[in-house]
Amino acid sequence: MDLVGKHIVLGLTGGIACYKAAEFCRALIKEGATVQVVMTEAAAQFITPVTMQALSNRPVYASQWDAREPNNMAHINLSREADAIVIAPCSADFVAKLLHGRADDLLSLMCLARPLESVPLLVAPAMNREMWAHPATQRNMAQLHADGATVFDVGSGEQACGETGDGRMLEPAELLHDVVAFFQAKVLAGKRVLISAGPTFEPMDPVRGVTNLSSGKMGFALARAAREAGADVTLVAGPVGLPSPRGVHRVDVISAQDMFEACQSQVSHADIFIACAAVADWRVDVPTQQKIKKDASGATPSFQFVENPDILASIAQSERAQSGALYCVGFAAESNDLLAHATAKRLRKNVPLLVGNLGPATFGKDDNALLLVDAQGSKEIPRQSKRALSRLLVAEIANRITQPRSF
Repeated sequence: MDLVGKHIVLGLTGGIACYKAAEFCRALIKEGATVQVVMTEAAAQFITPVTMQALSNRPVYASQWDAREPNNMAHINLSREADAIVIAPCSADFVAKLLHGRADDLLSLMCLARPLESVPLLVAPAMNREMWAHPATQRNMAQLHADGATVFDVGSGEQACGETGDGRMLEPAELLHDVVAFFQAKVLAGKRVLISAGPTFEPMDPVRGVTNLSSGKMGFALARAAREAGADVTLVAGPVGLPSPRGVHRVDVISAQDMFEACQSQVSHADIFIACAAVADWRVDVPTQQKIKKDASGATPSFQFVENPDILASIAQSERAQSGALYCVGFAAESNDLLAHATAKRLRKNVPLLVGNLGPATFGKDDNALLLVDAQGSKEIPRQSKRALSRLLVAEIANRITQPRSF
């Protein structure tokens, strides 16, 4: 629950995307936030205040003259209580209001009266594609961003009017992700991070191969955490069935050789390389061109294996890594003697930080426990969700690239 302790004022303006605001409100609450809904008169034409009250478990505010407030200053009281004001959907008309400082209803008045230094404004635009593309709207969006508001992206696709294009409000799950990310410390702002994740698959014939039980969940969680921390993230992913984290550039690969080539092509642009993938150490030298068939003799096929390229060692030995321009982090998935194996691997790969975990205890699971090993010693991070671990690890890396640190 990433929003525990956060109080969100959710503003709704006139637009058919108000139906998404209902699910978004519920998602915020499930993530631990408290939500106070404020609606414009136009928004109430698309969804009722009763619906939003039932979902938020709070009375909905719509008028600046609301007598429920003892001082009749809802615009002051509501804004002072908020950790953020999120307007979703935000219509083209309301964007123009925000830009020019108009305050002719409760929501716009509250946005104008909010303390700029402590109550951020997050805007989720929603409008027809022509309205979105209009130069006036684009100028308004640029100025709104320059004024300090966080303007979320828009989606693209079919619109309620029957047209297709940019301008749709993001889906509730996407908005939730962006709100959660907003509250994360931007400790990697301006950094470029390359992450490998998941297993590799080494073919034996056209239908069979050698692989492992890695799900890729840790690497994908790291990609999300690095992106939340402000980094530009590229994720090189083996064959997994996971959705791409928002805002992350993804490169799909199959074999260890594919992953080696993809990482080599991307790493020259990176400041940090995190080798989280469970890469196969060996591959079949010459896979057969046809499926290997059983026969009546009971004979078993034999294969000649060759060693795969060592992705982490190769990158860690590069000139950029040796000069300190590239910070490398390795992972070790072991089955026993974790500290001994992780320590040996760190020295063998020549990386400043090695993250150890027990493969059988983590593969496919949503949680994990980590052992951090560096030149000064080791530190255990107890079992918790991979998302929480990833944020802790990102913070560790951020600290280490700004100043030397030991356990």
